[in-house]
Amino acid sequence: MWRVVLLFLSALMLSGCASQAPDSARPTAWLRPGVRVTLPPPGITPAFQQQQLLTGEVGGKSESLLVLLSANGEKIELAGLSSVGIRLFRVTYDAQGIHSQQLMPLPQLPPASQVLADVMLSQWPVAVWQRELPSGWTLKDAGMTRLLRDAQGDIVTEIDYLQRGGQREPVSIRQRAFGYLIRIQHLDAS
Repeated sequence: MWRVVLLFLSALMLSGCASQAPDSARPTAWLRPGVRVTLPPPGITPAFQQQQLLTGEVGGKSESLLVLLSANGEKIELAGLSSVGIRLFRVTYDAQGIHSQQLMPLPQLPPASQVLADVMLSQWPVAVWQRELPSGWTLKDAGMTRLLRDAQGDIVTEIDYLQRGGQREPVSIRQRAFGYLIRIQHLDAS
């Protein structure tokens, strides 16, 4: 059951040389093979809490995972639950870095920074990300879509949104460089 989710998350763990030296004080994540980025600081305003059902698709297969996401001006927390509500892992990103706790043995979990990168790309303001991106890379909103492009103008990540209750919420993240799609169903939001 978890194999497909782990597979699409594991696809993020490709190795290679970074095209720029990341800030060693904050965690990094891969944007595509060979290109790393330093994650923006963890704080965001306004604060929010969400329950989401994530469905990952890779190689023609899909699998779902329930996540609890909480972010405020100081930290972001992400907990993964099984389909019956058993907590599988918990990740916290704050001023001291990323702290992860794996509560159930799950092989091949990707680094927590990779999971947080997708969450933050979809939720954090474009201006915050633009300061961290490699030279020539852009992140721009166009209506209900956010596009991350490399220095050649090729789309690396495409995020689609839905307007709900005055808030723009991500509903899908298509990562073209690593070949996966994450569909996001919001179960509640505050």
